[in-house]
Order: sequence, then C-alpha cells, then structure tokens
Amino acid sequence: ILYSYFRSSCSWRVRIALALKGISYDLVPVNLVKDGGQQFSAEFKALNPMQQVPALKIDGITLSQSLAIIHYLEETRPNPRLLPQDPKKRAQVRMIADHIVSGIQPLQNLSILKQMGEKKTEWAQNCIASGFQALEQILQHTAGHYCVGDEVSMADLCLAPQVANAERFKVDMGPYPTITRINKALLELEAFKVSHPSRQPDTPAELRA
Repeated sequence: ILYSYFRSSCSWRVRIALALKGISYDLVPVNLVKDGGQQFSAEFKALNPMQQVPALKIDGITLSQSLAIIHYLEETRPNPRLLPQDPKKRAQVRMIADHIVSGIQPLQNLSILKQMGEKKTEWAQNCIASGFQALEQILQHTAGHYCVGDEVSMADLCLAPQVANAERFKVDMGPYPTITRINKALLELEAFKVSHPSRQPDTPAELRA
C-alpha cells in the first residue's frame, strides 16, 4: 500500500520505482493541503511520525523516506536494477540523488514555502536555480542518455520530479540543457508516464493529462 500525494515529488520517485520494477500496489491518497493537511491526522502520524508522504506498507513493514524505500525495493527486487554495478557509477548515482533529495527539494517543500509567505515563489526559484546550476555541471561529466550513463537509475527517479517542480515554479530552464534533455528522455518512458502527477487517482480534474 502506497500512501501518496499526486504532486509530491518524493511520492513520484517511489511510484516510478514501483512501476519500473513491475510491483503492483494499492494507492491511498493523502492530501497535503485539504483539511489543513491530512498528513497531520492522528491516523497518519501513527503510520509515519514525520507526517510526510510517501509511506509504503510492504513485506510486513512500513517504510517512509523515498530513498530508503527505493533502496529496499532495490535490495529485495533487484530487477531491473536502479543502481549500477560499477562502484564509481553507483557513487555518482547516489551523489546526484542526494544532491536533489537533500540539497534542492527540501528547500522548496510545502512546510518551508508556508513560512516564506508572499516570497515563496521567488524563494523556490532561487533554491532550484542554485541547485540546478551545480547539477548541470555534474551531469555534463556523468550523463549518457540518462543521468549516469545509458541506464535509468535512482538519480533519474529524483531528477524528473524535481524538474516538474521547477516548471511549476516557472524556473527558466534555458541554462540547463543537459537536465532538460535527460528529463525529456525520461518522460517518454512508460514507468514515468504512468506514475506522472497528472495521471494519479487523486489528481484534480483540471490538472489531469
């Protein structure tokens, strides 16, 4: 059972991993804005004390934190692999994933944006642009067809949702041709299409693809 919110980039990462690995699941929507945020309910807090999505019930345990979930899926259901066999490439994948997951995404998360008030869009744009400047430089050394070489990896699962956030906050993507090229290639893959925020059970009608 995946507890997810259609627009959550962390949830989207996990949905992509589940799709790539062919793991079927039931989706339970958790609306992060309705009723003051359904993630703050006592019921959900018991499931994930951090009161964030995603959370995944699998194999008799409940996991939160998207990368921890993806690592578990990788270790228990290794095909197709999301971490390269080569140790150097594997380190690069983890570096890029961490760059996005720790260095960009939390800074433009809903809880932070609420505190920024009227400056939230400008704040989000600056955080994303700063992270993307570094990421563009890194990818110029690591990228093949995707973030690291020619195989889809955990890094790509983090990239596409972050680009979607950038587009939502109207970040100018002109300075980031490598990021843009990789994202375009990823969005053509079926696993990225079926897991896309515009195609979820809880996607509002006006945002549906």
